[in-house]
Amino acid sequence: MAQTLQPTSSSSSVPQNLVLPESESETDPAYSISAFDEPQNPNQNLISTPTQTPTLLHLSFNQDYGCFAVGTDMGFRIYNCDPFREIFRRDFGMRGGIGLVQMLFRCNILALVGGGACPQYPINKVMIWDDHQSRCIGELSFRSEVKGVRLRRDRIVVVLVQKIFVYNFADLKLLHQIETIANPKGLCEVSHVSSPVVLVCPGLQKGQVRVEHYGSKRTKFIMAHDSRIACFSLTQDGRLLATASSKGTLVRIYNTLDGSLLQEVRRGADRAEIYSLAFSSTAQWLAVSSDKGTVHVFSLKVDSGLLANDLSRTTPDSSLSNPSAIPSLSFMKGVLPKYFSSEWSVAQFHLQEGLQHIVAFGHQKNVVVILGMDGSFYRCEFNPANGGEMNQLEYYNFLKPEQTF
Repeated sequence: MAQTLQPTSSSSSVPQNLVLPESESETDPAYSISAFDEPQNPNQNLISTPTQTPTLLHLSFNQDYGCFAVGTDMGFRIYNCDPFREIFRRDFGMRGGIGLVQMLFRCNILALVGGGACPQYPINKVMIWDDHQSRCIGELSFRSEVKGVRLRRDRIVVVLVQKIFVYNFADLKLLHQIETIANPKGLCEVSHVSSPVVLVCPGLQKGQVRVEHYGSKRTKFIMAHDSRIACFSLTQDGRLLATASSKGTLVRIYNTLDGSLLQEVRRGADRAEIYSLAFSSTAQWLAVSSDKGTVHVFSLKVDSGLLANDLSRTTPDSSLSNPSAIPSLSFMKGVLPKYFSSEWSVAQFHLQEGLQHIVAFGHQKNVVVILGMDGSFYRCEFNPANGGEMNQLEYYNFLKPEQTF
């Protein structure tokens, strides 16, 4: 049974009875499953902490945004967000690059993929790491590079450039395969708190998003944008979807069940590369980061509780006819250019332009956590009543611990 990285009040955040198969005979040559049966020295792949500063290869939050994982050219690290502190690190040396790290809440089981100039593991394999044993206990192997991994308590989702595999977590049995348009960023999201799994991935057309509702066995295709999809995010329950295109000017909020457009907000007028989108836990706020160096927070007018009750009765027309779910100046659509009738952010935080940052909402009210590929960690507070620039509460550089403000 998997155990937690540190004491936690809920045992439901860990997978039960994780057993890897001793052998598998699969007909699809695109992948294979194997387990490590021979006893291994738990510390044989670990070395003493290197003195030089590692190069960052990957950043990702865990499912509840309380922790984040860091992949470097020397190994990986796990940090707690509030209070900020390093939970643990595993250093593999100069040839130990980890290009992808995915946590499962605060569980000791992680998914690792090699990366960088000298990867620790092949880039076409997902390694299942048990940190209590400090070793890999299984792997999923593919014929091409792994672009992304997503974990649920009951599922492992592996993203290749044009294909997605969905596995059962307990026995690594393949459950579903999905064909996608070219997906070099490894875009894919899954719900975490709902029992029926909701999965979102790119469709087969430019600008299209595919939504899989595994509980009802329904597939919904949403033509979200005219240009290619650059980024998207799901609420924890999988009911709301935020999407951004390669233009990076608009972010759209959709109902995942019927595909209806609920709201549209504007990041800016100039093209931008959207790095991340994040809903708050109540879906009251949406945070956006981009290469323009500004993190925006938008107010959402979608009542997630009402949406949950009315999903069965919602149609595209009725969703858009709800006055609280459309831009406040939409009655001027025929008069003013779309730019002037857009909804703008209520708060902003300015960072180094061009540097990749990802964003999430903290566990405290109106707090945003920002991670940068330079090792920066920011915790900021915004005041929705006053708007404007967010107040920086905390700053650390987790690659250079002496740099703290």
